[in-house]
Amino acid sequence: MPTHYDGTDAERRALTAFIRFSRAFQTVDQTIRETFRAHDLSSGQFGVLEALYHLGPMHQGTLGEKLLQSKGNISTIITNLEDRGLVVRRRDEDDRRYVNVHLTEDGERLIADIFPAHVQRIRDAFSVLNDDEVEELGRLCKKLGISQAD
Repeated sequence: MPTHYDGTDAERRALTAFIRFSRAFQTVDQTIRETFRAHDLSSGQFGVLEALYHLGPMHQGTLGEKLLQSKGNISTIITNLEDRGLVVRRRDEDDRRYVNVHLTEDGERLIADIFPAHVQRIRDAFSVLNDDEVEELGRLCKKLGISQAD
């Protein structure tokens, strides 16, 4: 549904694109979140497990930056995962000011088990687009994201 805002053509185009972008994201996100919910994980918790699984142990602050989480929120996410025995915090041996987060065996097993289903849900959600459209969507989202980071 396009906007009903009575502004300039540029404003209406931007608002309509934003509405469509938001709705598309919400629709895809709801489908993808089913993988996390089936394992009693939030999207933030899943993000931590996935990052550690693919990138290895990292400083808590770096993990928060990669996942666009505040220091307080990433700390809470990690604490909740730690309480479930899925991650462990360890002081950095080279610089004790930093805390590194590591997957436990249970954490690694969980993410290894559920990640393929997650990828399949994403593939299914994007299946309405052809390969060129998926590439173009990725390029446009990156361009939009980078422009906002300035």
